[in-house]
Amino acid sequence: MMNLSAHDLSVARGGLPLLQSVNFRLDAGRALMLRGPNGIGKTTLLRVLAGLQPPLSGRLETTSDSVAYVGHADGLKSTLTVSENLAFWASIFGQTGIQAALERFNLTSLQNRPAGMLSAGQKRRLGLARLMVTGRKVWLLDEPTVSLDATNVVLFTDVLRDHLDAGGSAIIASHLDIAIDGIEKLDLTTLRVDLETVDFLGEALL
Repeated sequence: MMNLSAHDLSVARGGLPLLQSVNFRLDAGRALMLRGPNGIGKTTLLRVLAGLQPPLSGRLETTSDSVAYVGHADGLKSTLTVSENLAFWASIFGQTGIQAALERFNLTSLQNRPAGMLSAGQKRRLGLARLMVTGRKVWLLDEPTVSLDATNVVLFTDVLRDHLDAGGSAIIASHLDIAIDGIEKLDLTTLRVDLETVDFLGEALL
């Protein structure tokens, strides 16, 4: 079963074309790793897949309300406690129940602590725990292991593996390998737009 696919997708940042001819099919239970140097367009592509900005061209195919996105920012309200943050995000996605997310990301002992008082690694775990309360099948992850120590990278990997085993999917932008068997890789270097051959300046300045 297909969870998400891209067909001849082109994306831009600030009016500048970055990537073109992006094609992939992401089936249930599969994960895709985006590879490429800083600035190539990994974050921009994830934002397009998440519906946060439109593509230049091409089309996306997915089921309604299937995507959850975690970017560089953890998306937390600093004055709310850990539990309150998760309950807030669960309500946004029309879900209930946060206990599993607290337990899987080792946040139970911190559940009454304001998010603003968490360490960087704890904030990242809470930001990732939001995925579990969305009920969404496709997880879009931008450098998910930033600020995590080795133990918590394993914790995150276990959660991600269970998500895939349950029929979910994931697209991950990361410079680090994720220890999941069969993870596919998409090298964005081969899809980079050669700006010297593209007449975009006049349109970008309008």
